Amino acid sequence: MEKENQIFGIRAIIEAINAKKEIDKVFIQSDAQGDLMQELLKSMKKNSINFSYVPVEKLNRLTANNHQGAVATIAPITFHKLETLVDTVVESGKVPLFLILDQLSDARNFGAIIRTAECTGVDGIIIQKQGSAPVNGDTVKTSAGAVFNVPICKVDHIKDAIFYLQGSGIKTVAATEKTENNIYDLQLNEPLAIIMGSEDRGVNPSVLKIVDEKAKLPMFGTIESLNVSVACGAFLYETVRQRS
Repeated sequence: MEKENQIFGIRAIIEAINAKKEIDKVFIQSDAQGDLMQELLKSMKKNSINFSYVPVEKLNRLTANNHQGAVATIAPITFHKLETLVDTVVESGKVPLFLILDQLSDARNFGAIIRTAECTGVDGIIIQKQGSAPVNGDTVKTSAGAVFNVPICKVDHIKDAIFYLQGSGIKTVAATEKTENNIYDLQLNEPLAIIMGSEDRGVNPSVLKIVDEKAKLPMFGTIESLNVSVACGAFLYETVRQRS
């Protein structure tokens, strides 16, 4: 974790939240107690800030300073508001292309996807506040800096984002093996949002129920699935091919 993107100490993190800093994630000592810690937990929940409980050893590795049982990371980017971004892209006259990551948790996969998204002209990436990969040094490095070029939106709930996109005339397509539809048989040259799932569970079943289309990649080997960043690249470049 880069020291310049790090905040340690309970009161310091509370003040950063109150100042509306782009807090990406907070690590909390698993056995931490006290009134100030309860105030921090309450503030994080109120502001939908991603946090996780970790052993004190992890916090000690993150910083040698007196962390008081809490260390936070500040995102190196400013997140965009979903409604503003969607409206801007729709009004621009181009054919929108969005990418939704349904609780993707690995920062390197996230970075690789952002890099491909930038290369394929994605207008914006949508992630959920809770449970998503952090935007940290690994993300920036793996994206080769593309994270600074592609707008990223954080939303409270992926399903609400999908409903908003659909209401804006954008078709939603989920990448999933739980379908007979081949990605190469779908029409992708219209306003589109592609949904990719987490590394271990794929797209959430509740999300699959509300999307417009579901599609999969053909598989000919004995391994049943691709790395999510590779699969995402295949989906995006098929979209580029159809739009070219």
